[in-house]
This record gives sequence, C-alpha cells and structure tokens, in this order.
Amino acid sequence: MRRAVYPGSFDPVTRGHLDIIGRSAQLFDEVIVAVLVNETKQGLFSVEERLDMLVEVTKEYPNVRVMSFRGLLVDFCRDHGAQIVVKGVRVVGDFEYELQMAQMNIGLSGVETLFMPTNPLYSFIASSLVKEVAKWGGDVSTYVPELVEQRLAERLRAARAN
Repeated sequence: MRRAVYPGSFDPVTRGHLDIIGRSAQLFDEVIVAVLVNETKQGLFSVEERLDMLVEVTKEYPNVRVMSFRGLLVDFCRDHGAQIVVKGVRVVGDFEYELQMAQMNIGLSGVETLFMPTNPLYSFIASSLVKEVAKWGGDVSTYVPELVEQRLAERLRAARAN
C-alpha cells in the first residue's frame, strides 16, 4: 500500500490545503492528514475542532484519514507505515524551508518528501492571512470551505463579545 502523510496545523483548513489533499488522494492508496499538536502555540481552533473540520471537508475522499500527532513527523510516519510526506509549496520561501525539513527527514528515517506546487488559484492563501481577513470582517468565502467560514465567523464573534 502506498501511504502518504500530509502534515500541518490546518488552523483553519483552506481551499489550498484541500487542493493538495485531493491531488494526493489521487496519487496514493491512503493519505493521512496529520494535524500537528504544538503545545507552544495557541491556535484559533483547538486540535479537536481542526480534526472535526478536516473530517467533514474531506469526506468525499474515501482514502483520506485525519489524525493528530505530537513529536517528530518521521516517528508518526514510521508508526503508521507511511513512506512519503506530501508538502504543498506556495512560494520560493516555502520551498527553502521545506527542503531543509525534507533533508532532515530522509536523514533521520529514510522518509521521502513529495513537493507539490499549489494550484495558482490558491498560491497566496495562508491560514494566518485568512484569520486576519476574517478578524476584520473581510469575506473569506473563496479561500475556505463553507463550514470553515461559518466556524471562523462564530469563533471571532465570540471573541469580540468577550
């Protein structure tokens, strides 16, 4: 079985993420979307909320599983029998950072990295930018699935009320 892992924070999941997930699902028998648990970073959404949103927005792909992980990505890959890490690359700066990570991963465990250029329609989308636009009342409907847009509006409305 050809199994790949697509890791990230997905806070929140964007259409750019979904583009990479959908294309990866066509290439591999199974794709594990792996949400990194980073205790040093406070996300807008909890890991559980991100997992729930990802499960919902990827349900059209029967070969996609959504999980969370802590620690080294290569350990997660080994524990789940994944031979490939998929990384979406939007801009040159992404590639430089991701190349360093890929070289470390192959050195640590032999796990290969597949760099997948993001569809140009989504190449400028970043979760942090989506959150910033939504925070100031901007329309993010073209950048995130409808479910995510609703959850963003609810979360930010609640934050403003406090």
